[in-house]
Amino acid sequence: MKTVLIIGGGHAAAAAVVALRASKWDGKIVMISDETDLPYQRPPLSKGYFLGSINEQQLPIKSRALYDKLDCELMLGISVTHIDRNSKRLTTNNGEHVNYDHLIIATGTSARKLSVPGADLECVHYLRTLADAKRIKQYIAPRTKLLIVGAGYIGLEIAASATKIGANVVVLETQERVLSRVTNPDISKFYQTLHAANGVDIKLNTGLNELKRTSTGFQAQLNNGEILDFDLAVVGIGVQPNQALAEEAGLECNNGIVVDSTTRTKDPSIYAIGDVSNHPNAFYATRLRLESVPNATEQAKTAAKNICGIHSEYNAFPWFWSDQYEVKLQTAGLSKGYDMSVLRGDMSTHSFALFYLQAGKLIALDAINSPRDFIKAKQLIPGGFQITPERIENINSDWFS
Repeated sequence: MKTVLIIGGGHAAAAAVVALRASKWDGKIVMISDETDLPYQRPPLSKGYFLGSINEQQLPIKSRALYDKLDCELMLGISVTHIDRNSKRLTTNNGEHVNYDHLIIATGTSARKLSVPGADLECVHYLRTLADAKRIKQYIAPRTKLLIVGAGYIGLEIAASATKIGANVVVLETQERVLSRVTNPDISKFYQTLHAANGVDIKLNTGLNELKRTSTGFQAQLNNGEILDFDLAVVGIGVQPNQALAEEAGLECNNGIVVDSTTRTKDPSIYAIGDVSNHPNAFYATRLRLESVPNATEQAKTAAKNICGIHSEYNAFPWFWSDQYEVKLQTAGLSKGYDMSVLRGDMSTHSFALFYLQAGKLIALDAINSPRDFIKAKQLIPGGFQITPERIENINSDWFS
């Protein structure tokens, strides 16, 4: 009996199991994950799970009963140490060898580590896994002095959650604005104002020189000479793809494992999906590595179909979201390369949309508490939708009609 082997235990891996059976794969399916938990939802870890609105039992993407029904063998708490492409065999950390006919690599990403003196102190945490979230959650309480390093999505989501619990939060960001990699200055200013109104102290253009233990807790020495006392530090300075296994196996890697439009690597028996996959995108005419649940899910379906002999090419439109306080940001597309941004609505109402144009073509949209604009943008952007600033700004008529 032929075997599809999946390395990883996140959204992409879980989706691949379901997609393989949906595509009529009748052979073995084996999932190997170095985490001991069933694949679980990761976005709530910085939001609902911290706040208690989602408990641990609600996190699994699929139940163990479903994996049993789909006849998927789960090898949890086990890591893969070597891929032998010639013999189509994996070696695990317990010395076991597992053969495959098709291999799906869905190893995701790891947090970038802080590299300053004191970065190895026990007060320093990263949020990537449920185990990470459990450790951080037990320390956050009213009046906890929380230091967050990095003002990206993860850092700001944790700041919002911790503030709701009653913690005193300071965020350090080396750039001149928050979310600088993913959005424009107007949206950055909106979020800076939002967090300030909720009591978060955001220090921009500010880096960290050193962390120290004191008799009462911990201290951070900033690059501007300031000293901060804190109880707990959470670092969110980006991620890196877990591609070492693929590199060691001789697969092409460049900010992720390089795949073609079918999610296949240069080895016809090996696919890479999810956050670790570097794939082509036809609309933006470039290669992308996307960190999003929709990307993981759709790539899993593409890989499964091709493994089952159904030709399929991945070209799903990228979209993302972030929840902070009572504000939902939904982003359609990628704004890189825009030459004009146009606001529709009033930012002070906490319900508006920002349009990103390139030569009159809509290439991305940030919707704040504005799901209708987001849904329409997702539908229209892939078709090369053209629009004028005047049409966007006229709130008395629909921009998309």
